[in-house]
Amino acid sequence: MVRLNIVALLAISVTALAQVIPNDAGARNVGNGQGQQFITGGCVADNDCDPANACCADNGQGVGVCSGVAAANQNGKLGCGFSDPNAAATIEAAQAQVEEQGF
Repeated sequence: MVRLNIVALLAISVTALAQVIPNDAGARNVGNGQGQQFITGGCVADNDCDPANACCADNGQGVGVCSGVAAANQNGKLGCGFSDPNAAATIEAAQAQVEEQGF
């Protein structure tokens, strides 16, 4: 029984961690300020994120992730209004990811 509980705890922990890491698939929308980034996508400010939410939340590790307003403080996120102090480097890394992915 204890083994099952440990496995369940690990599975929940991995799921929670996965929810705060920005999704690389939207790398082309990081830093463009066009409001085209989807939830879980990376961002450097609120205006990167879909206008329905317009919420760039710090994931608790100094990385912006577009989030629904209701979920902006869940799973270690620190709420809307994140403004990346390293925006230039973040945008450069996102552009490199776009080139690597080809989309």
